[in-house]
Amino acid sequence: MSGSDIFGIVGSALDAQNARMGAIASNLANVDSITPPGATPYHAHEVVFEAAPVTGAASDMGVQVAGTVQSNAPAVQKYDPGSPYANAQGYVTGSNVSQVSEMVDLIDSSNSYAASVAVLQQASRIDQQMLASFQVSA
Repeated sequence: MSGSDIFGIVGSALDAQNARMGAIASNLANVDSITPPGATPYHAHEVVFEAAPVTGAASDMGVQVAGTVQSNAPAVQKYDPGSPYANAQGYVTGSNVSQVSEMVDLIDSSNSYAASVAVLQQASRIDQQMLASFQVSA
C-alpha cells in the first residue's frame, strides 16, 4: 500500500459513513410519521456496506455503499381515536423507526467518521514530516 492509497481508503470510509448518517437523518425525520389506514407506513432505512477496491489495486480494499434495505421491524400501532388517520378500532399506524436505536447508530457513525478524519490527519502529518526530512538545510 502506498501513502496515497490511505487517502483513498479513508475517503471511501468517510463517504460510506456520510451515506449512513444521511439515512439516519431521514429515519429520525420520520420517527413520528403516521399513515392513513391501508397505506404503507415509513420503514427505517439501513445502509449496507461492502468491501471495494480503491485506486484500482485489488489489495487495497476500502468500503462502499452496496445499497439500502428497509427495516423489517413491525410498524407501531398507537391508540389515538381522535386522529383523522385512525382506523375503525382507533389505532394509528406509525413508522417502525426507533429513535433510541437511531441515536445509537448516529453516535457510532459519528465516531467512525471522526476516527477516519484522525487517520487522514495523521497520514498528512507523516507525509509532511517525510517531505521535511528530505529538505536540505542551508
